Amino acid sequence: MTKKLYIETLGCAMNVRDSEHIIAELKNKEDFDLTENIKEADLILINTCSVREKPVHKLFSEIGHFNKVKKPGAKIGVCGCTASHLGEEIIKKAPYVSFVLGARNVSKITDVLHKEKAVEVDIDYDESTYAFSDFRSSLYKAFINISIGCDKKCTFCIVPNTRGEEISIPPDLILKEVEKAAKSGAKEIFLLGQNVNNYGRRFSSYEGEINFTKLLRLVSEVDGVERIRFTSPHPLHMDDEFLEEFANNPKICKSMHMPLQSGSTKVLRDMKRGYTKEWFLNRASKLREMVPDVHISTDIIVGFPGESEKDFEETIEVVKEVKFEQIFSFKYSPRPLTPAKDFENQVPDEVASERLKILQDLHFEILDEISKRELGKVYKVYFEELKPGGFVAGRSDNNWIVKVKGSEELLGKFVDVKITKPGRLALEGETV
Repeated sequence: MTKKLYIETLGCAMNVRDSEHIIAELKNKEDFDLTENIKEADLILINTCSVREKPVHKLFSEIGHFNKVKKPGAKIGVCGCTASHLGEEIIKKAPYVSFVLGARNVSKITDVLHKEKAVEVDIDYDESTYAFSDFRSSLYKAFINISIGCDKKCTFCIVPNTRGEEISIPPDLILKEVEKAAKSGAKEIFLLGQNVNNYGRRFSSYEGEINFTKLLRLVSEVDGVERIRFTSPHPLHMDDEFLEEFANNPKICKSMHMPLQSGSTKVLRDMKRGYTKEWFLNRASKLREMVPDVHISTDIIVGFPGESEKDFEETIEVVKEVKFEQIFSFKYSPRPLTPAKDFENQVPDEVASERLKILQDLHFEILDEISKRELGKVYKVYFEELKPGGFVAGRSDNNWIVKVKGSEELLGKFVDVKITKPGRLALEGETV
């Protein structure tokens, strides 16, 4: 009889891909099948995120719940970034946890499964050439890692301490994954890395010269690939060659994630982001000029230590100028192992909360303005998900979520849709 695996994934798209790797290894090497019923699971995993404080707090309440509802003999494993930085502390606080597996040690899942109280959290471990077994959670798109780790030293970010030094995955391995995904029906390829446009800076085995722009060209030449997305590029590495490839390659989807973090050059310097407000605005302006329908999304932190009212106003100025189609906005959260947690002039929580509200209210105004202009437009939508109420949803080239009345017959197809009902986060339309 096959064993049952229940897995909960928190955090970013890289965590989603790590979970797919874990599932693949356990299915192919340990005869596990996935279940959504935690009470029948033989193995319960939580793949954690430590970028912000809330998911870390959620970890211990979640595994406490797992322990209460699991069947006798079932194992609990903690994986991911929080596993990397807490390590043995997880088992000390929650002795019913069977093993801890860090974000840089995913390929060891079948080893730790058979070692009681195993803790594998080496952030220097090199998985860049490991050929994982194959599993994808979607039939229609494929997440593919192009690098692991991060070399940036942003003062607010714990990721370099949980995912280790940045190493690029050899292009031949990436292209093999792309070819395999395309042959199995995935028309959209989603390339993943902490700083994708820094690709090629360091390999552990490959000796050729390649950068992200060239990799994009190679991926776009694979038979069956119709769309390419990626996350996250770093504003510092958005040179003209990269922007021109983005603008002119018809297979690259016209949505760009540009993590701003702050509109103040002073705060950006304190964050060690490596660029200025002026550089960011220059890149965003050039992008809008080259690709008029581009969607630009961003990340913004308010209340970073030392952020003055003037600094915050500069962030608001950037938001008004760029008019981002999507903003992931957060109050600054002090993270362990980061320099910023020890900075002086920590911003009071009530001030940060007020700034976050001002930012989000402004963004809603901008979204309302943007979405009204979508009425009557026609988009080619790649449908990939059934929604309640008889709807099918997909995304336009520039990343609008679009839903229409329909059935599973639309899944995996590109269909022209005329927008009949705009919205802040999604558009509704009719097929044409």
